[in-house]
Amino acid sequence: MSNAIRIHNFPRSGHCHRVELFANLTGINHELVFVDLAAGEHKKEPFLSLNPAGKVPVIEDDETVVRDSNAILVYLARKYAPDWLPTDPAEEAEVQRFLSMAANELANGPAAARLVTVFGAQLDAEKAQAIAAYVFDILETHLDGREWLVGQTPSVADVAIYSYTAHAPEGNVSLDPYPNIRALLKRIEALPGFVAMPATKVGLAA
Repeated sequence: MSNAIRIHNFPRSGHCHRVELFANLTGINHELVFVDLAAGEHKKEPFLSLNPAGKVPVIEDDETVVRDSNAILVYLARKYAPDWLPTDPAEEAEVQRFLSMAANELANGPAAARLVTVFGAQLDAEKAQAIAAYVFDILETHLDGREWLVGQTPSVADVAIYSYTAHAPEGNVSLDPYPNIRALLKRIEALPGFVAMPATKVGLAA
C-alpha cells in the first residue's frame, strides 16, 4: 500500500472510532481527516461528494470511496487484514450477525442513550436504555466460555461492538451486570495498537 487511507471522522463518534481502532490494531497506514459536525461540514460540499448521505465515517483508499462503518471494516479486513474476517461460512455468518447487531440494537440502544446525554439528542432515553439491556443480555450470554465473539481470535465483530459498548455508561447504561462483556472489552483494550475513543464525562474511563 503506497498511500495512506484517509479516514474522514469525528473523534467522539463510535462509528468513526471503530474504523480508527481497526486501522490501528491492524497497522493499516492511515490519516484522520476531521469533519466538523457541529459546523455542519458533513452536510455540505465537498463532503457530500464523498457521501451524499452526509454521514461519517468515510474512507478514501486511492480511488475507492467506502461509506458506512461496518462496510468499511469488511473492506479493510478483506483487503489488508484478512485474519480479522473468517472465511469459514458459519463463522463469517456469525460475524455478519454481530455487524447487524452493531447497526441495529447497539445503535438504537447504548449509542442512542449516549446521544441523549452527551449530545442532547431528542430521543427516548428510557427506550434506548431498555434496548441496551436487551442487547447486552444477549452478548453476555453469548460470551459464556468465549474469549472473542467469533472463533478463537479477534475479528471485525469485536471491533464493531466495542466503541458503543465501552462507552455505554456515558448514556447511563451500567456495565456492572455484565462481567463477560467487561472482560471482552479489556481483552480488546489489551491488543497491540489499541486506541481509545475520547471519554466525555470527567472520571469515566475511555
